[in-house]
Amino acid sequence: MVTKSHDPNELTSGDQRELTALRRLVEGTATETGESFFTALVENLKQAMGTLGAWVSVYDEPRRVLHALSMKMRDNWIEDFTYSLEGTPCETAMDERRQVHIPERLLELYRADAALLRYGAVSYLGVPLFDSAGAIIGQLAVLDDRPMPADPRHIAIFQIFAHRAAAELSRLRAERAVREREAQLTRLLESAMDAIVVLDAELAVTLMNPAAERAFGDPGRTPIGRDFRDFLTLDARKRLLDCTRELSAPDRASRSLWIAGGLLACSGDGRSFRVEATLSQYQLDGRAWFTLILRDVEERLGAEAQIRSLLSETEYLRSELQSMQPFEPIVGSSRALMRTLHELEGVAATDTTVLLLGETGTGKELFARALHQGSKRQHKPSIKVNCGAIPANLIESELFGHERGAFTGATNRRVGRFALADGGTLFLDEIGELPLELQPKLLRVLQEGEFEPVGSSRTTKVDVRVIAATHRDLAARVREGAFREDLYYRLNVFPLRIPPLREREDDVLELARVFLDRFCRRFGRTLAPLSTASLERLRSYPWPGNVRELENVIERGVIISTRGVFDLARALPEAGTLEPRPTPPPDTSHILSESEFQALEKSNLVRALEASGWKVAGRGGAAERLQMNPSTLSSRMRVLGLRRPHERAPRPA
Repeated sequence: MVTKSHDPNELTSGDQRELTALRRLVEGTATETGESFFTALVENLKQAMGTLGAWVSVYDEPRRVLHALSMKMRDNWIEDFTYSLEGTPCETAMDERRQVHIPERLLELYRADAALLRYGAVSYLGVPLFDSAGAIIGQLAVLDDRPMPADPRHIAIFQIFAHRAAAELSRLRAERAVREREAQLTRLLESAMDAIVVLDAELAVTLMNPAAERAFGDPGRTPIGRDFRDFLTLDARKRLLDCTRELSAPDRASRSLWIAGGLLACSGDGRSFRVEATLSQYQLDGRAWFTLILRDVEERLGAEAQIRSLLSETEYLRSELQSMQPFEPIVGSSRALMRTLHELEGVAATDTTVLLLGETGTGKELFARALHQGSKRQHKPSIKVNCGAIPANLIESELFGHERGAFTGATNRRVGRFALADGGTLFLDEIGELPLELQPKLLRVLQEGEFEPVGSSRTTKVDVRVIAATHRDLAARVREGAFREDLYYRLNVFPLRIPPLREREDDVLELARVFLDRFCRRFGRTLAPLSTASLERLRSYPWPGNVRELENVIERGVIISTRGVFDLARALPEAGTLEPRPTPPPDTSHILSESEFQALEKSNLVRALEASGWKVAGRGGAAERLQMNPSTLSSRMRVLGLRRPHERAPRPA
């Protein structure tokens, strides 16, 4: 019998399948990177091993979840699949840092894994992916609905795919880290206040950060490639050259130095300015490069003024915020007020410009706050400007800001109210007092959303909703030539008339009760409710000063009422009586003297301090009970000689 000999060079069918799988791996992923690489990897792995599905995922260790970069089950690609390790076969592979192969009966071992049940999974093979430092960065796995015997060829193919997946995942992580570092470096250079300039060995500019471009930029030509010595005076050129030679000396240990006394530089517009300077040298590709870091000494000297300006602006914003907290509601239920509030509610949610029209004291600022609170800008700044309270020569700077040196006294840059209100609301009170020469600039902001600060050619874009208010007849001022007609129509998009108090008779009594309660709590007083006669007298008074006058009358009455009853006769002597005969002068014989008033104030403070356990500030403190600033209360305690009962007066020296 002749036996056929086996040729060792002849490939078995298993060898052929392995070669085919490896060819798929190489050919399918050779030209791919990133997401497309993992898609090709999963597709070829699934085909090479003949499994139900395959996936490659990245590991989020803090959350203990895997996020699939590419996943295919049967003929479907699964997008954005993230799953917890808890109770899955992947958990064993990741926690034990090894390959896990479950050839059959997978569901009996992992009954809680709903995904396995959904696909009718029978077998699983998974392995963690490691970076060069040995940290787990992901996983590669396959799943099948048939048994998966431990075939060494399949296991070897799977390991090759896993190594390729780990290598690409590590490359992507390294690439992302490089991009992040480059982005950080770019942000650092762009945000640096100091001018940073990179020079080659011949001192030609190869890079300038934005601060350097602002200092040395010439609109007519680019600074890149120019000899940096062109930006220096003759003496400064020599000093810079000497410093570069000193750094280049072969025996020098340090490759950086401080240029004592700085350099005298020239800006693109010809302005000379002195800068502090540091110079460093480094080698790259066998060539010498220099980094020059410059700081404008004039800016350093002006830093204190700038800080004072910023503190002033911060204090303004803080005071605006305090004035709005808590937000004061609009009190009243009269038909005239309800009609206005209905219109306010309709326009508040829009970005429409609103013109508040009303007499002095009707509460236009309160309505402006309500418009802001009802808008989508409620979490952004709400800034107020009283156009009638600022001198005409300063209001442009107040609204739009100015640059340093824009005018005499402008020693530092100032941010205007429009810039402060960017994204929010700007309330222009007493708009009728705005100087005629400034009105075109305001019109431009309303129409185009842009302006130039005083002394600047830089256009600033803002997104501001404008609410204007006036007690004047703007149409009449237009006819008189005191107000621009185009600005009037731009402001008058949605006029909102605030009714005077004489048209809100039903609201007078409600407002009076609210004010009485507020001032009694503020001053620590207890007064009986307003009598029917007092309410009728308040209602019959014409209130030429509107809500503000009513508030002042109630405050005055709370202060002077000493017998537990609100003394309206003294608080509102000019109101007259319902009888036609003239009212006799009020009796002033019981008006408190200064010493009596001080004693009464001291008594009120003691009662509030005792009620709060002599706690001055904080929740439940005396300052909160009296609605006073804690520092003001502490000051009054010192003036009145108030101390805790257990505190002893200091011994005389």
